[in-house]
Order: sequence, then structure tokens, then C-alpha cells
Amino acid sequence: MRAPRRLVAIAFSCAALIGGALSGCAAWEDGPGYWWQSASGQLELVRRAQPIPELIDDPATDPLLRERLIRAVEIREFASRELGLPDNDSYTRYADLGRPYVVWNVFAAPALSLKLRKWCFPVAGCVSYRGFFDRDDAERFAQRMREEGYEAYVGGVPAYSTLGWFSDPLLNTFVAQHEVEVARLIFHELAHQRLYVSGDSAFNESFATAVERIGVERWLAAREAVTGDSSARLAWQARSERRADFLALLRRHRGALSALFASPSSDEDKLAGRERIFAEMRDDYALLRQRWGGFAGYDRWFAQPLTTAHLASVATYTDLVPAFESLLAREGGDLARFYQAAVGLSDLPALERSRTLAALAGPTPIAASAPPVERQPEEPAQPAQQAQQARQVRAPGQSRW
Repeated sequence: MRAPRRLVAIAFSCAALIGGALSGCAAWEDGPGYWWQSASGQLELVRRAQPIPELIDDPATDPLLRERLIRAVEIREFASRELGLPDNDSYTRYADLGRPYVVWNVFAAPALSLKLRKWCFPVAGCVSYRGFFDRDDAERFAQRMREEGYEAYVGGVPAYSTLGWFSDPLLNTFVAQHEVEVARLIFHELAHQRLYVSGDSAFNESFATAVERIGVERWLAAREAVTGDSSARLAWQARSERRADFLALLRRHRGALSALFASPSSDEDKLAGRERIFAEMRDDYALLRQRWGGFAGYDRWFAQPLTTAHLASVATYTDLVPAFESLLAREGGDLARFYQAAVGLSDLPALERSRTLAALAGPTPIAASAPPVERQPEEPAQPAQQAQQARQVRAPGQSRW
């Protein structure tokens, strides 16, 4: 059956928007195949999405899914009402894709560098990953990067944002997770619609992560005020403490690698030293795991062959979070003022923006910050958005549609 004209139009829009976002200029080298997988992947989401109210009212809907959708609606309403995030049609529909992730991202870095390769294209700027709707395509591209001399890492992504260009649906790839994870992802992806800076992945992801943290913290506090049940908040705090330990571990060993790579040693000695640092990192993780009472949530992450791409990808999503949390504290925890201050930062030239964020991320404790969130190892720190556009700022409650 032929697709309706509206869906065909969407497919062409996706080819220009999503395809360019996922690929960068390298897409032109790959021919139309990459553009088409990008367009068809987004089109699949559009075609499968169903209005959530209809699913909730449908007696044929699985009761467990209905319960999860009801909770997701509550989270979505909280995001706009209490966090000043866009009030539009995103996350008002649901799509079951029949797979565990919506996209798979490929990160690539040289063996003796922690700088990720970037793919650049007009308007949107540069991004430090490349996304695919099919895992096999992602693995093939990762292998191609290895053949070009890079180390490559493929990670599954449960959600991404089209920055308001399309109505992002709730997906089976994350709706079945714990409700705190659902809240975290919705807050994070809507934050990308609130503010996005072309070509600055670290800024965008750290801003969204900061918003997700304070959002989850406030959402849990609001629930506890109604129910009197503190178990979810305490569980969140425990996960956050472990996440902070994990990130500190990686940050410490990234520092050792950076010093090694900058040394005058031969490449052969650097490669040997790198393997020693990786081994020390695994040993330190084993000690950390004991301190956690045997918690094994990061075992799979460490079970992979470690590469510079692994460590660099985590840094992209976490290193500037303390700066944004400090900014929120400076604004007295007021999200409206925080958003405006973040917009001010986004307007600065890139170098000045980086210096200002570095100053904000000083050693002073941050009273208003929400703690780091712990992700399962098969969901590394990359709830990455895939549709990259120039900076977009929306007033609270403003709809694109």
C-alpha cells in the first residue's frame, strides 16, 4: 500500500534533517544509502506511533503497558508544568519498535588520543558520534573506522530528540524501564528542545544531563510529598552515589591517559602504558564494586575491550555537568533564570564559552545540584539526540506546532 502523501513528505524532510544529523558530511561519501536509512528510520517512528490516551482507553492494551503509559503521562505533564520544558506533542504518542534500542551510536577515536572524531555539516555544525537505526549498519561502520586506524565503540541509545522538528514518541526502548529512568530520559530529551547549540556536543549533553538530574530530584520530592514514601528517592540517591564513583574512576584514569599521550615517549611505549592504565582501571573498579557490596551494574561496561573511544564518549556527556549545576546554584535553583543564563552562555564565542564553563565547574560544592544518574552498562552515558539543528530556545509552554 502506498504511504499517504503526508508520510512521503515526512520521509523527504527526514532525509534532509535526520539524515544530515546522523551522518555529517560523510554521508555524501556514502551515497544515498545512509540518507535513506536515516529517513526511513524516522518514518518508522512516525508510522508506528499511536496516541497514548487511545491506548490507555483501549481494553486490548496490556495492563502493565497501560500502567506505564499513565505514569509517563504524569511525568510528561510535570516536565512542562514544573520544569519549564516545552509543552508540545512530544511524548504524547507511543511506538513499539520491536527492538531494544532506537538507534546505535558509533564513537571513534585514535588509539593514542581521547579526542573523538567528529562529523560536520552545514547549519548543525559538528557532532562526535554517528547514529544508525540498524545495529548491523552501526557495526559495519565501526569496523570501517577501525580499518581507517581508529578505535571504535558502538552503544545502543534508548531515546533521542529531533529538537521539536517532529513529535518524538514514547518508545518501548525505555518505557519498560524503572519510572525514574523514564522520567530522566523524558526530561533530558525535552531539555534538548529547550536549548541546543550547534556544533557543541559537550555543552548540549551536559546541559540536558543537568536538567534531567534536577528534574528527577524535584519529581521524586513532589511524589514523596504526596505519598510519604521515600523509597524511590533513597534508591535514586544510592544509584547516584555509585554513578558519581564510576565517573570519578573514569575521570582519574582519563587524566593518566592524557598525561601519557602528551609525554615524549615512543608510540610503542605509550601503547604499553595505555594497557597498564586500562588494567589498573579494571582493578580499581573491582575494589569499588566491593565497596558497593557487590553491585554489578557496571560489569558489562568493563567486560568490553576498553578503548579510548569508550572513555571519550562518557566525557562528552558528563564533564560539563558540574558547571551547569553550579550555574543553577548561582541562580538560586530558579529554572527560568537558569535557562536564561544558559542561553547567555550559548551566545558566547566557543572559546569564551569553554573558559566560562571551566570556571563555573570549580571545586566549590554545589548545593542545588541533583546527583549523577546511574545507567546500566548496556546504556552508556549517551542519551544522544540525533537531529542536530542550530541553537533553539523556547519559552516555557511554547509549542512548535
